[in-house]
This record gives sequence, structure tokens and C-alpha cells, in this order.
Amino acid sequence: MHSLPLPIAAFVAGLLSFLSPCVLPLVPGYVSLISGASVEDLQTSDRRMLGTVMLHSFTFIIGFSFVFIMLGAVATGLGQIFNQYHHLLARVAGIIIIIFGLHLTGLLKIKALYADKRLHEVKGGSSALGSFVVGFAFAFGWTPCIGPILAAILALASQQDKVAKGVLLLAIYSLGLAVPFLLTSIGIDRFLSFYGKFRRHLHTVELVSGVLLIVVGVLIFMNNLKLLSGYLAFLNRFAL
Repeated sequence: MHSLPLPIAAFVAGLLSFLSPCVLPLVPGYVSLISGASVEDLQTSDRRMLGTVMLHSFTFIIGFSFVFIMLGAVATGLGQIFNQYHHLLARVAGIIIIIFGLHLTGLLKIKALYADKRLHEVKGGSSALGSFVVGFAFAFGWTPCIGPILAAILALASQQDKVAKGVLLLAIYSLGLAVPFLLTSIGIDRFLSFYGKFRRHLHTVELVSGVLLIVVGVLIFMNNLKLLSGYLAFLNRFAL
């Protein structure tokens, strides 16, 4: 069970990406885009519409998951190719993740990560394939926003000894992003109610995410990531 903590970290990273200030507020818009219905229409209890929304939501998720998983495979593959430079790459990755963490806490502003690359011209809603394309575009278009958290997971993937492990890590990250999106698709009313109460905490989410990234970055830089795994494993045994 020593491998359990990393998947947990990847899933939490997916949740934090969903809760980020540049993703969460626009989730209803994405659900509307891929379903071809207005937010008001989505609030009805039409079962046929719900079926369409769920189908398109699944293909949307497959779209962005495909991109993230491929990035995980590439990261792991490159990590294996440059294994002889493992310590140097770990230090570089650690520094980059620390910088991203400082950006999220507000201590360091990186203008490029505020870029709007949401690819508004991409349309969905007409078909499940269209929703897949929107999901595919979502993964690339929102990378500047969720990049800091995604970069940390890719850095972890690059240190895996098998490509399958890197793929699994990014699949779990995608799952963390997908689960709340699916829940939103099922109950848009509840999401809007939740968002109305939660939006005041968006900055706190950024701060927490930033601090976590700084910690992970320092551990990767020091080549001591096992310390985090050991700590999480201890918490897991304590909870049981």
C-alpha cells in the first residue's frame, strides 16, 4: 500500500484544479456549451435532456482526460530517457513547482498564467463528438490556469519507473477533475447554490494550493519526495 499516497495526491490535485478561480465560475457555461442548452433549461427536470447532458459530459471528460494522460505518458517517458540526469532534472522541476506555488499564493505574479486561452470559437452541444472536441480544447486552453497544479503532477509522473504508472497518475488527476464536473452536470441547481456560498473561499483555495505546491517543490528539489509519501501513509494508517 506504499503506492497509495501518490494517487491520492493526484486526485486531490484534480479537485483543486476544478476549484480554481478560473475554472469553477465557468463550469455552468461549459455544461451549457457541451449540452447545447441554456443554464435555465438545465435547471429543469427533463429526463431526456439529463441523458444528453450526461452523455456529452462523459465525452467532454474523455476529451480532456486523453490530453492529460498523454502528457503523463510523455513526462514519464522523458524521465526514463534522461534518467542519468535525474538529480539535475529533479532540482529544475522543484524550482519550477516552487515558482508556480509562489504564483498561486500571490507572492510572485506570472502574467502568462493569467492568459485567456479558452478557445471560445470551439463549439459543442450538437453531438457527443463535439463535446469531445471541447474537452480536448479545454485541456490545452486552460493549461495556463491549471498549469501550476498540473505541472506538479507531471513532475511526479516524470519520476515514475514505468510509463503505465505515469499514465495512471494523470488518469487519477483527470478523475479528480471529472467527478465534480459530472456532479455539476447532474444537479446544476445544487452547483449554483454551492458556488454562491463557496466563491468567497476561492482565494483561500489558491493559497492552500500554492503552499502545497511549494512543499512538493521543495521535496522534489531535495529528492526527498518519499518523506511526503511516508507522512501520507502514516495518516492513512492513523485514520484506519
